[in-house]
Amino acid sequence: MADEATTAADAAHGAADAAHAGGPGMPQLDFSTFPNQIFWLVLTLLAIYFVLAKIALPRISAVIAERQGALTNDLAAAEDFKRQAADAEEAYNTALANARAEAQRINQETKEEIKAQLQVEIDRADAQIAARASEGEARIAEIEASALATAEEVARDVAAEIIRVLSPGQDINADAVASAVAARVRG
Repeated sequence: MADEATTAADAAHGAADAAHAGGPGMPQLDFSTFPNQIFWLVLTLLAIYFVLAKIALPRISAVIAERQGALTNDLAAAEDFKRQAADAEEAYNTALANARAEAQRINQETKEEIKAQLQVEIDRADAQIAARASEGEARIAEIEASALATAEEVARDVAAEIIRVLSPGQDINADAVASAVAARVRG
């Protein structure tokens, strides 16, 4: 088995040595085929040149000339459109200025109408407020008088009760208590 492995390794080394020693290499780099390769290269380049010169380049130049004509026409049309746009913009600006002036006039008239209506409403509201304020003042005066009368009554009752508690068995003069409380409440 070791002999077979050695034999296979020797065979592989022998094949590698043969390839390096003088085996065929790349055919493009073989100097003996250079004249043949140069002939076919020149023939191929000439064929490509004639195909380009007679077929492709005339078509390309026709397309370029056509595009140049279209570009010139488009530029002329663009200039015309630009002039039309400038005219339209001028007309638009004039119309816009007129519309703004009209809007300001309408706005001013509307403001004046609203101010007049607002003044009428303010006067009406002031009259209603004044009427309600006088009603409120009258009600407050009634409530004050009622509260004062109630406070006076409560004060008389409390004073009579204090006298009763502090001086048991003594007679309470209701008129004297009422006049004392009234004098104290009125200041």
